[in-house]
Parts: sequence; structure tokens; C-alpha cells
Amino acid sequence: MTIVERNFRCPRGEIDIIARDGDELVFVEVKTRRSLRLGSPLEAITPVKLVRIRRLVGIWLSRQTEFIAAIRIDGLGIVMSPEPQYFHVENLQAD
Repeated sequence: MTIVERNFRCPRGEIDIIARDGDELVFVEVKTRRSLRLGSPLEAITPVKLVRIRRLVGIWLSRQTEFIAAIRIDGLGIVMSPEPQYFHVENLQAD
């Protein structure tokens, strides 16, 4: 993936990472935890959070002039202890 933009902000919220993966544009929600004691960081990406992200994606897309054929929303979970671990989930869907 190639990063297009980081920390896109508007009054309605923030998108952590926007990247290109081939022909797809990927909107990535990043969640970090110190440990797994409180569960996986990806569990914090709830259906309500996904609705908010989708609204932000629409806002970001409305400001673009180029045609974007395909998009997806990914989750990136990072656990820092005992050593950094990364969990990437493509194409998050509401349960």
C-alpha cells in the first residue's frame, strides 16, 4: 500500500490513514493497546464506529476530483506488549 494521506480531519471526525492498494483506495482505522488484557484493539471498531468512518469516507470522497473505482475500510490493531504485534483486517463489515 502507498499512503495518500494521514490523519484526515474535519468537524465530524478523523480518518487515520488513506492509502492506495492497487486500484483500490483504502481507509484504515488504527487502534493501539498496550496489551491484550482489555481485549483486541480491533474490538474497539464497533458497528457505530464503522458508520462514523463511512460518513467520513463520503466527506473525503466528495472533496476529490479524480474518479475512484473501488474503496474499502480496513482495521489495523497494534498491541505493544510484550513486543509489538500487528493485526490487519481487510474490508471491515458491521456485524
